[in-house]
Amino acid sequence: MDFFETIMFPFKWLVSVIMVGFHEGLSFIGLPAANGWTWTLSIIGLVLVLRAALIPVFVKQIKAQRGMQLLQPDLKKLQDKYKGKTDQLSRQAMAQEQMALYKKHGTNPFSACLPMLIQMPFFFALFQVLSGITTAKDQGKGIGAMSHEQVVQFDQSSIFGAPLSASLLHGGGGNQVAVWILSIVMILAMTASQFITQKQIMAKNMSEEAMASPFMRQQKMMLYILPIVFGVGGINFPIGVLIYWTTTNLWTMGQQFFVIRRMPTPGSPAAKALAERRAAKGLPALPILGGKKDEEAAPAEPEKPKGQRVQPQRKNRKKK
Repeated sequence: MDFFETIMFPFKWLVSVIMVGFHEGLSFIGLPAANGWTWTLSIIGLVLVLRAALIPVFVKQIKAQRGMQLLQPDLKKLQDKYKGKTDQLSRQAMAQEQMALYKKHGTNPFSACLPMLIQMPFFFALFQVLSGITTAKDQGKGIGAMSHEQVVQFDQSSIFGAPLSASLLHGGGGNQVAVWILSIVMILAMTASQFITQKQIMAKNMSEEAMASPFMRQQKMMLYILPIVFGVGGINFPIGVLIYWTTTNLWTMGQQFFVIRRMPTPGSPAAKALAERRAAKGLPALPILGGKKDEEAAPAEPEKPKGQRVQPQRKNRKKK
């Protein structure tokens, strides 16, 4: 077992345990054990478990994104301050001040990518599990927590005539036309859902200052690059992996829709729309989230008039 296999082993085991657990539960309530839809629902169940477990991380990601957007004006001032200075001392000073800004706002550029980074080992683990189904079947072995019998069931299962372990590039038995059609449809759904999710953030949940920042230009590039990368890579993904990735993208899209509608970034079009909806209903404006701390935002106590003598408080003395 090589180093990568050693690292991926616990993830493969956990992925297969969750899938087998859902498969056993669905079989118990009457769904056919070898049916492709039973295994498809097991993959969707895997997504639900992993994404539900990542909700706290998603909340941190939202706060990190909010902080990155709020610090853009200060970041731009810092870049203007050191514009044209290429010496080592200036670059070091700029890096230190930039890190101080991140610390002040409680964010960093890597926090926004945290949920995806955490998901990647599970994604690769599922890819290895589904890609190794045929080999494990031929060798009479199980894979992860899946027994040899379950491996055979999965290998024989299909939806719309396309085996779940088949891919657009490598085939995998079954109706090849069905494999091509279903793979292409799933790849398009996967890339479209990812593009729409990022697009709605940029169009509705970013302030004008954030949109004009260099950070935003990088985000716009990623908006088009990531779907292309996953779209091209999708030709090598088994259909089961495409189902997993499309489902997780749909989950992300739903989460983003809720956040943008209910907890938008201050100064963004979504925040203005929320304020208008609340005003139309006669509700007070919501406090700004992700801005100043509560103690900074709290109203100051009224100052006492100068020259006014403070009367001493009378103390009750105990009778002797």
